[in-house]
Amino acid sequence: MFDDRTEAGRRLANRLGSLAGRNILVFALPRGGVPVVAPIAERLSAPLDLVLVRKIGAPSQPELAIGAVTDGIEPECVFNQEIIRGLDVSQTEIDQISAREKTEIERRRALYLHNRPRVDARGRILIVVDDGIATGATMKVALKALKRHEPARMILAVPVASAEALADLKPLVDEVFCLESSAYFPGVGAFYRDFPQVSDAEVIALLDHLPRPRAAG
Repeated sequence: MFDDRTEAGRRLANRLGSLAGRNILVFALPRGGVPVVAPIAERLSAPLDLVLVRKIGAPSQPELAIGAVTDGIEPECVFNQEIIRGLDVSQTEIDQISAREKTEIERRRALYLHNRPRVDARGRILIVVDDGIATGATMKVALKALKRHEPARMILAVPVASAEALADLKPLVDEVFCLESSAYFPGVGAFYRDFPQVSDAEVIALLDHLPRPRAAG
């Protein structure tokens, strides 16, 4: 049980301390991953960037994910073809919803990072952080997108994750740091004493006090 996201981040930072001084770049999945990643970035004196992921909802059932998209110069899209076929979603509908979510991602990046330049991740050690992993669907999209930057090494670091999701994600990274993994997983919030929704204002305040990355090459 963690007190809150900041305490979980400090404990993760202690586990990752041996990486200090390396060519590291830390990525967080907002919003919940930012309070966790802040102590890690400070401990490692590493610049921080965000990897934003948006669900692509079905036209008739917006809460039902038919895929997901990440930000980037060339956004990474992943789709569940079985659900798309079952709902008979057209390619035109998929393109329209995807374009809308890409626009929202860019809006959030500008809001959180004030249009600072994108990160130069090529050849660096990437540490990807969130406050926890339940199904792993969002993290899987994020990891696949970051792998396209050709990092030297990729590390997944989370306070808690379901055992099933962790097993599914391990092949996508070089190393995993997870403080608590459980086969019985009622939800990420069940492992925190204090687990409020993270506000945009909190994300912005944390990011403004952390090291900034260099512009992409």
